Amino acid sequence: MGEYSKALEFYEKSLKIWKISLPPHHRDLATSYNNIGSVYKNMGEYSEALEFYEKSNKILEISLPLDHPNSASSYNNIGSVYDSMGEYSKALELYKKSLKTKQISLPTNHPGLAASYNNIGLVYKSMGEYSKALEFYEKSLKIKEISLATNHPSLATSYNNIGGVYKNMGEYSKALRFYEKSLKIREIFLPPNHPDLATSYNNIGGVYKHMGEYSEALSYLEKALGIFRNSLPSTHPNIQVVMNGIAAVKKKL
Repeated sequence: MGEYSKALEFYEKSLKIWKISLPPHHRDLATSYNNIGSVYKNMGEYSEALEFYEKSNKILEISLPLDHPNSASSYNNIGSVYDSMGEYSKALELYKKSLKTKQISLPTNHPGLAASYNNIGLVYKSMGEYSKALEFYEKSLKIKEISLATNHPSLATSYNNIGGVYKNMGEYSKALRFYEKSLKIREIFLPPNHPDLATSYNNIGGVYKHMGEYSEALSYLEKALGIFRNSLPSTHPNIQVVMNGIAAVKKKL
């Protein structure tokens, strides 16, 4: 938190200078507002983040053409704050504005489009609209499979996201297939005690639990717990979540 306070102090000093020396709709002012918004978002102070992101966006809407990539980033930033606040309809509106801007300015298989499709999928998943979430996750994945290396970490994220939707839909064999594809990539790229590996093991263990395959579930959940204990503080909620899962599985054995 101390580093964020220092960053905020620096950005606010910079903004003060820009306000004196620049016209009110200069793009450097938009950058300053955006930087301050980003720090507030990282601090979890979402209303302040929104205030500065919107000031930045207002300048960009005046000073840039509608299809400029910076406008797309601005809409995305505001959408991400609404997403974090649980205001999913507003998040969706902003993410779709960002996507529309990118579709004008970027080639069809650009990774920036994949990121937008993924963000929209995340919101639909949070809203419980799983078929729509799947539609956008699959659009994102299709671009990544064309534009990225076979074992790129971003593919692991996509496979994991799709697996999560299938799990929520109760389609456990499909969920397992995508979770395992995600794990396979993560095992190549990540160190053995990385929390993302534990997340993969926990996800797979959870699916096996739902399928009634309790020995398999226990094996994966214990792997997850071992990594979380080595990589996270002892009070981290992920540790308790996995311990609860293990206790539930052991009752079934």
